[in-house]
Amino acid sequence: MTLALDDNIYNQLLTKFQPKIIENEEEYEQARHLLLNLMSKQDRLPEETAMVKLMATIIQDFDVKQPQPEPASPQEVLLHLMSANNRKQADLVGKIGSKGVVSEIVNGKR
Repeated sequence: MTLALDDNIYNQLLTKFQPKIIENEEEYEQARHLLLNLMSKQDRLPEETAMVKLMATIIQDFDVKQPQPEPASPQEVLLHLMSANNRKQADLVGKIGSKGVVSEIVNGKR
């Protein structure tokens, strides 16, 4: 069931927030901030809920159009984890294989 919106209240919200297509990161952050504020409101009016849906749609549209990073290779993931956890190649010996096996894995030969 769709609730009827009060045109006056909804128009006031549209005038106040002026939603539009997001074209850059700054506009994205502004829209995201607005959405979070509206979502955190305890007793939202139906018109505010409609604005939440509109802003969520606009934000999602921007998100979908953003280039996705290339997936990391298993070697890149391992090297990142080693760096993030201050581990050296020697720390992996015995845990994932012999010194030779670890060397091959770390160097991307396996």
